[in-house]
Parts: sequence; structure tokens; C-alpha cells
Amino acid sequence: MDPEHVLASGRTRSQRPRPSHREIADELRRRIRSGELRPGRRLPTQAALADEFGVERGAVRQALRILRSEHLLTAVSQGSPAIVAALPGAVPLAAGPAAPPQPTMVGLAPRIAAAFATPHVRIDALCLTSVSLTLAIGEPLREIHAGQVKPAKIDFRVLLPSQDIELAFPVAVDAADGGLLHRRWLAQRNAQGQVLRQNLLALRATHGIDVQVLFRALPFTPPVKLYLLNGAEALFAYYTLGRRERQIGHEHMELYDADGTRSMLFAFEQRAGRRDAAFVDQSRLWFDALWETISSELVLAS
Repeated sequence: MDPEHVLASGRTRSQRPRPSHREIADELRRRIRSGELRPGRRLPTQAALADEFGVERGAVRQALRILRSEHLLTAVSQGSPAIVAALPGAVPLAAGPAAPPQPTMVGLAPRIAAAFATPHVRIDALCLTSVSLTLAIGEPLREIHAGQVKPAKIDFRVLLPSQDIELAFPVAVDAADGGLLHRRWLAQRNAQGQVLRQNLLALRATHGIDVQVLFRALPFTPPVKLYLLNGAEALFAYYTLGRRERQIGHEHMELYDADGTRSMLFAFEQRAGRRDAAFVDQSRLWFDALWETISSELVLAS
């Protein structure tokens, strides 16, 4: 093997910085997708990988957890080498100008799971109800409860529309029906936000993780959704409106609405080039500006 990657010979990597766990994951992902590591094949041991990349075993374990969350590896544990999955499932969005978008519920969940492989999880979200986000944290929560991953700190900030505004959508085609629709949206916003907050805050008592979950209200209906992961990734999607027929309570109603779970999600990463890095930076600045200026306290009433 290339001596640049191997330390067993006694050579040092003093002229090469130690790779991060994400860079290790990138290299192993490349080997899997290129066929260098075939389905069903065992990876080298964690000790061997740590030796190859010149890092501590903890960095290797974090990299393997990322690949497991992408369904590229199975049998990831400290006791035996991981196995390349025979039938890889959904994987995170690629980044860069040529990366194709994916529906939110395909692309968001594995990205969120990968974000939880870091010691300090930082997720900011701007959305209409937080339904997609609440669903997406299911897998990392399962991994935490199974002892497969344990971040030291988790910080969530979520921007949602204020209950005091007249929503641009969802809105009834017949304006006379707007009150019922607004109450339904508000109940969903509050319920999903409460589930998200309770599931995350429970990690304090069950696993001793330092968790903070904050919500603030926007004075407008967001036409887009945005997720910022660990300051390094931005996931962006448009809420595309359509005319739909829905059963709201006991009433049949026509309304203008968007299915946020199917909104096409575009991924941008700091490391994918200047274009992506600029988008991530500007998205973070935009979110912070909204959080610190025109947003207000949000109470998730029962």
C-alpha cells in the first residue's frame, strides 16, 4: 500500500495533517463505491485503519458510524471489522455543482444521522412545522439509545412561523375556511415541536448529554426550508405550492399547500469548493440574522 497512508513501517506523517473522521469516511466511501471494497467484504480492523490514517481509533469509529448511517456498512462495532453492505440503501446527498437533489425524507435523515457522529451536534432549521426534522432524528436517537454513538453536546435552534400571522400557506382557496386551517396548522406545529424537544431533552436524563433545544417565531411564512448541520453543511429546499383537496376535521376543503417532506433538497458543503462554502456561510449568516433580529419568543402551547 502507498507509504503515505501506512504508518506501520515507522514513517511519520509530520508533513501531512491528520485527516478528520469525515475525511476518513470520504476515503472509505470512495473505496466502496469504486468497487475496491466489494459488498460482503470485511474492512480492516479499526486498529489497522487507525494505523493507516495516522489517527486515534475514536476518529475511525466516528467515520465508520457515518458510513453505517448511510447504509454502506453493517456490523459496525468495537469487537470485529465492519462489513461492506450487500445492498446499500439510501445514502446522503452528494455535494457540489453536479449533485442531484433528493426528496427531503430521502436526503435529510442520513445527513442528520451523520451529523450526530460528532462530539458537538449543532443543527439549525428553518421550516413550516418541523415534521421532517422530527422524523429525521429517529435514527440517531435509536443509535444513542443503543450505545452506538454518544455526542457530548447537542444544540438545536428552530425557526417556525408565528401563530399570530396570517399564513401565506397552507391557505384555503375559499378564504372563509381559513380559521379552521390555521388552527390545524398551529396544532401540528406545536405538536411536532413538542415531540422534537421532548425526545432530545430526554437524552439529558438517560445518557447525560448536554442538550439545548430553542425555538423562535418568524413574522412571515418561509417559502423555503433550510437545515444547517454542524456549521459545515447547508440543506436547502423550496416549498412548492399546489392546489390540493384535503379532509380537515369533518370538512372537505380545497387549499393551496406544499408537501414539505417531498420538497427537493439540495446539499452544499464547506469542503465542496468555493461555491458551496460561500452558500453555507451565507446561509448561516442569514439564519443568525433572522434569529437575532426579527424573530420572537415562541411558546409551543399544548
